[in-house]
Amino acid sequence: MTTVLNNPLLSNPLRPALLAAARSPRLEATMSKMRITRQLVDRFVAGETEPDAVAAVTSLLASGRFVSVDYLGEDTTDAAQAAVTVDAYLSLLQAYSVLAAEPRASEVSVKLSALGLGIDTSLARENARTICDAAEKAGVWVTIDAEDHTTTDSALAIVRALRQDFPDLGTVLQAYLKRTEADCREFSGTRSRIRLCKGAYKEPASVAFQKAADVSDSYLRCLRVLMDGQGYPMVASHDPEMIDAADRFAVDTGRSIDSYEYQMLYGIRDAEQQRLVGDGRHVRVYVPYGDQWYGYFMRRLAERPANLMFFVRSLVSRG
Repeated sequence: MTTVLNNPLLSNPLRPALLAAARSPRLEATMSKMRITRQLVDRFVAGETEPDAVAAVTSLLASGRFVSVDYLGEDTTDAAQAAVTVDAYLSLLQAYSVLAAEPRASEVSVKLSALGLGIDTSLARENARTICDAAEKAGVWVTIDAEDHTTTDSALAIVRALRQDFPDLGTVLQAYLKRTEADCREFSGTRSRIRLCKGAYKEPASVAFQKAADVSDSYLRCLRVLMDGQGYPMVASHDPEMIDAADRFAVDTGRSIDSYEYQMLYGIRDAEQQRLVGDGRHVRVYVPYGDQWYGYFMRRLAERPANLMFFVRSLVSRG
């Protein structure tokens, strides 16, 4: 059994309630009206507009970090709204063209449910194809983001189909799902790009590990599979144990520091991000923007007790 050091996932006793609240329209309406909420959201979200996102990206690139920008939104049930999301990504990719960055430094992250996965699988696939085509022309990477376990099969089917034309397309796998080690083995081949994270949705015990130690053990097994593979592992974690393990596994497998990267969230562990860059490591920052910030914000509160306490202290101090 792996010893868990400073593991934030699942250590928040309010996590189940917060994840349930992330899907509550009623609570979203209430919190959106609170001025303090908006002020705290700014810690985790780059802003609501494309210029806000580009400003954050410009600063991060100047610091030597890479970026992956997510136009916030999910669970779209309207094809017109899915088209709006596609247009937002196409505009963002155009904005990327003026940034003097090495090709792999810039990326976009896309949620298939925001592209219409809940309406029709083919609609989401073709919308994703449109984004991938524009990104390839712009020299920008694309990664398909993970959502709850009910979308995993359809999302991976779309990734398989799109990788035939866009072999550098990345995807996210969540270590708390019991299936993920097998998925890592499938997606660890040449030119694969897997962002391995612990997971941020409320999942049943039938499909997901529930204990922090079990999630960490799964993450380490999955990470080893990816490091042993021929692809480009993307180590998405703020956990010091996972960060250290990535370096150890890279040494064990003879990987160079250019053959994998660390990923962290915008607004979290900024000093650690800069330390890793100072040590010559590649660090990519996940930069969300847009006005559909509520679900993302609640998941950040659920992940780390420190985030929740920061929010609560701010509420109390402002009375």
